[in-house]
Amino acid sequence: MDRFPEPSALLFTDLALDRKAEHRDDRPWLDALEQAPTSRFLVLDPEARILSLADGRAPRLLTPTERRRHLGDIPASLLGVDGEDRGYFLLRANAEQVRTSAGVLSAQTIGLRHAGARFSRFDAGLFAYASALAQWQARTRHCPCCGAPLSWISSGHRARCTQCDTLQFPRSDPAIIVIVEHEGACLLGRQPGWPQGLYSTLAGFVEPGEGLEDAVRREVDEETGVTVTHCRYLASQPWPFPASLMLGFSAQALARDIHLRDGELEHAAWFTPGDIVHGVERGSLQLPSRLSVSRYLLAHWMGRQAGIDLETITDT
Repeated sequence: MDRFPEPSALLFTDLALDRKAEHRDDRPWLDALEQAPTSRFLVLDPEARILSLADGRAPRLLTPTERRRHLGDIPASLLGVDGEDRGYFLLRANAEQVRTSAGVLSAQTIGLRHAGARFSRFDAGLFAYASALAQWQARTRHCPCCGAPLSWISSGHRARCTQCDTLQFPRSDPAIIVIVEHEGACLLGRQPGWPQGLYSTLAGFVEPGEGLEDAVRREVDEETGVTVTHCRYLASQPWPFPASLMLGFSAQALARDIHLRDGELEHAAWFTPGDIVHGVERGSLQLPSRLSVSRYLLAHWMGRQAGIDLETITDT
């Protein structure tokens, strides 16, 4: 029986949080939520690492009292409210503040890639959301129109120019990622510098004025010289490293001739399901991380093509 992984299996997706966008400019409502005993604060350092428990298995969330005691009046950005009406906020602290807090609270800092493999789905999704917002705030300090400083409004989700009043909004950079198939095989590539034996699906950023399907065709052609058609959307995943939104597709190739064209890839090849199973079992092939949409695309293709559950042959 074919196996079709659900898109909801993707990490960082399906975050059970009401973002409460309609309250981001409601200062009395925000003040009340920030002071509510049940509210919690995520603390990120300048490298977008989160303050976590000492064992690294969950974020070390601060209570309102701990926030005031350890971080004072650092502005809080609203993330949202969970199903139990518990509020969550982002605090961007400097390196010294985070080091001091970690020492007092017996905590440590951890990056999103590491946390994604250890946190619960909710905590990982919350961290990804906070990381994307924090990195946008850190990189958006001056107006692109006139160069004047920006001021934060809407609980950190908007920035207004202090001179020309132009508004800036959080950005996501769309990138396509695609499983290309042809007569029972899929096309995988590897970039220079990747670990030995690691192959992944092809990906690239969407260019200005370009449709998603157009980007799929262009990226595959640029990287491998393979012409594809019948592009079909499958799933998406936020990928805040620092601000990507991965848009997963499948596509059919017209032929298998490979000509590496733009220097992005060190090698590309066609793999049947049997090639993948045997390569993983022999240790000559590494697959993308379970955190990634690339892994989902490959698992979806293996299930549909050969009824193989990818997770039974590898624990990458």
